[in-house]
Amino acid sequence: MSNIRITKQFTFETGHALYGYDGKCKNVHGHSYKLSVTVIGTPITDTTNVKYGMVIDFGDLKKIVKEEIVDLFDHATVFNKNTPHIELANELMTRGHHVILVDYQPTSENMVIDFAAKIGGRLPNGIKLHSLRLQETESSFAEWFAVDNL
Repeated sequence: MSNIRITKQFTFETGHALYGYDGKCKNVHGHSYKLSVTVIGTPITDTTNVKYGMVIDFGDLKKIVKEEIVDLFDHATVFNKNTPHIELANELMTRGHHVILVDYQPTSENMVIDFAAKIGGRLPNGIKLHSLRLQETESSFAEWFAVDNL
């Protein structure tokens, strides 16, 4: 049976700031992120399985990505917890804002690494994460490929 790649796309709105950066992104700002998740596996061959012919049900993949990424990051502001942004984060949290503190600089590159670990850890046996593409703007994106991370 052939390996098949399937992709599902997601969108979410997230704010962030890059502490110590020498450009505009040092300021708190946001993006309309587009996340493409591609998994690889062989279609189910058991004709009695309700998911016969699928690598993974798109609905099952959606559930994983929504729980691990979209529901958490949508309309949140992300800060590196190891920077002075922690003071701003704490102030925002006391005012009821949704803030995520991470242990990395919240660039698209680092976010896609984080997302790969979270999604990959939830996939069923026989299904592997092939790649992620996190689009920050119309012309800028970061990509993660499993083959580059063996």
